[in-house]
Amino acid sequence: MTLSTSDFIAVLNDLIETCKDGENGFREAAQEVKNPALKTLFLNYANERGQYAMELQQRVSQLGQAPESSGSVAASLHRRWIDLKSAITGGSDQAVIDECERGEDIALESYRTAIAKDLPSDLKTVIERQFTGVKAAHDRVRNLKHGQEYV
Repeated sequence: MTLSTSDFIAVLNDLIETCKDGENGFREAAQEVKNPALKTLFLNYANERGQYAMELQQRVSQLGQAPESSGSVAASLHRRWIDLKSAITGGSDQAVIDECERGEDIALESYRTAIAKDLPSDLKTVIERQFTGVKAAHDRVRNLKHGQEYV
């Protein structure tokens, strides 16, 4: 079944929220960690997610609608959880990495859901390209979490 324009917009707006959540989460993580290399890595991921969100917002605008401009309510709760966990653990870099991986698991699932939809090929191409970047970030954070990679 082919989706309607409003369905495309809903998919794109969900991904915009996901990207904004990632952007905000990685910025917060960069502020929490002590390791300068981790700070840089997380800021780079935050900037990448901001670019992804902007690209998706442009697509929604091209479809004649106002794009989503902020993250989800769940994300603000997630960020509060990072604050709480940091306070409890003394702000260990490992605790922040663990939370980043959890957030990236959610981002991957959002992208997989979008890719599974019957979208026009131009939108699917953009989403698949962004998914590749999200997956690379997820895998790097997962490797950091499990000590398989170092910054």
